[in-house]
Amino acid sequence: MTDTSLQVPFLDLGAPYRELRSEIDIAIARVLESGWYLMGDSLRSFESAYATYVGAKHCVGLANGLDALRLSLMAMDVGVGDEVIVPSNTYIATWLAVTQVGARPVPVEPDPRTYNMSADLVARAITPRTKVILPVHLYGQPADMRAIGEVARAHGVRVLDDAAQSHAASVDGVRIGGSQLADVTAWSFYPGKNLGAFGDAGAITTDDDEIADRVRVLRNYGSRVKYVNEVEGLNSRLDEVQAAVLEVKLAHVDEWNDRRVAQARRYLAELADLPLQLPWAPSWAGSAWHLFVVCTPLRDALQRHLTVSGIGTLIHYPIPPHRQAAYAHLGFAADAFPLASRIADEVLSLPIGPHLTDDQQSRVIDAVRAFDFRHSER
Repeated sequence: MTDTSLQVPFLDLGAPYRELRSEIDIAIARVLESGWYLMGDSLRSFESAYATYVGAKHCVGLANGLDALRLSLMAMDVGVGDEVIVPSNTYIATWLAVTQVGARPVPVEPDPRTYNMSADLVARAITPRTKVILPVHLYGQPADMRAIGEVARAHGVRVLDDAAQSHAASVDGVRIGGSQLADVTAWSFYPGKNLGAFGDAGAITTDDDEIADRVRVLRNYGSRVKYVNEVEGLNSRLDEVQAAVLEVKLAHVDEWNDRRVAQARRYLAELADLPLQLPWAPSWAGSAWHLFVVCTPLRDALQRHLTVSGIGTLIHYPIPPHRQAAYAHLGFAADAFPLASRIADEVLSLPIGPHLTDDQQSRVIDAVRAFDFRHSER
C-alpha cells in the first residue's frame, strides 16, 4: 500500500496570505477605508517600489500579464505587416499578444538544455519585417539576454521580454526588468507567480519615457485627462487592492525566492542519479525557480505514479502554440517545431515554492525515486 498520509499539493495559494495575514489585512483595509479603488496612491506606491526593485526608471501597473505584452507592442507601434520573433515553446499568451495587435508570430526553437529561446536561431529568423524579439524567461530561468540583445542591436530591432515567471531572476547579476537587458519587460502577477496578487494583475517596466507614457495612456481608455481620449486605448488598470497586496509581498519576495533556490538545489542533488533530464542553468543565470521542470519520455506514467502517491504535479505546457486550434490559420504543420513538441510531451513540473515544507519535499523525492524508470510503460 502507498502511504498517502502526507499529501503534497503542487502549490498552496493560501499559504502566502497565512504567513503575511496581518500585513495584508492592514493594507487592504487602508484601501477600502480610503474609498479610492483605481489609479490612486497604492498603485503609485507599488509602481515606484517595483521600478526600484528591478532597477528600471518606470513601472506601469496593468490588469494582467497578457495586457502587459499587448500594450508594450502597441506602444512600440507593432501592427499589421510586422513580425515578432517568439519562442516555439511557451504559454500561448506570448503569441496572443502578437496576433492581437495584428502582427505575425515567427517561432524559433529553444536551446534544448534551457528550453529558452536560442539567440542563434533568432538571428536566422530575422527578416526586413521583424519589429521585435520577444524572449520568455521560461520556468524562471532567464533567457540569454546578452546574446539576444546583440542580435537585436545588429539588426535594429527592439527587445520585449516576457518575465511572467521570472520575478527576481537575473543575468550576470543584473535583475530582469532593467533597461540593460531589454527595451521593455512585461510582468504577470497572477496568483501562482513568485510575486502574485489575489487575482489578475500585471505591469511593464522600462527606462523608455515615451513607451511608459504611451502605456499609461493606453491602459486608461487612451486618456490622460478624464473624458479626453487621445488614442483608442483599453481598460487595463492595476487596481488599488491588488497594488497594496503586491507591495506587501514585494518586501518578502527575495526571502521566498531563497527558499525556492534551496529546494531546487536539493532536488538537483537528490535526483541527479535518475534517468531524468533535470533543469540546467548556465553560470551567468540567476534563476527565480518559478517551476522545477523535469523531462522524461515516461512523463505520463511518472505523473500517474506521483498522483497515486499523493503528489501534485502540472504540465507546463501540454500543447505548444503552433498545435493549438487557435492558430490553425497560421498554417504551421504539427511537426514544424519538433523540439517544442517533444518538450510538451515529456516535461513535468514538481512541487516547488516558499511554503513547501522539508517533509513535503522529502515525500516528493522519495516518490520520484520509487518510480520504476526501467520497466514502466508510457
